[in-house]
Amino acid sequence: MNVLLEIVQVLLNILWWIIIVQAILSILLSFNVINTQNDVVRQLYSGLVTLTEPIYRPIRRILPDFGAMDFAPFVVLILIQIVDRIIIPAIARNTVGMFI
Repeated sequence: MNVLLEIVQVLLNILWWIIIVQAILSILLSFNVINTQNDVVRQLYSGLVTLTEPIYRPIRRILPDFGAMDFAPFVVLILIQIVDRIIIPAIARNTVGMFI
């Protein structure tokens, strides 16, 4: 069971960094520091949006509209931290010795 929880933690960590990179790339695109005429930037950004959009969509339905500000990545990062620091350790403590 601990191996499964460690795999979940690794996947959450990867998702954390995908969201961070996508947010930074989005900011750089909005301030026109980089542009989507570069094929690498366009493919990277569209790939990151493809990965994160299914996660953001339900949260965007719940959150009120803040105009140009998108708080969905922030909410997802908070949820990842809650799962990683509170829920997974609680599950690990409660399942110690169950599969021996």
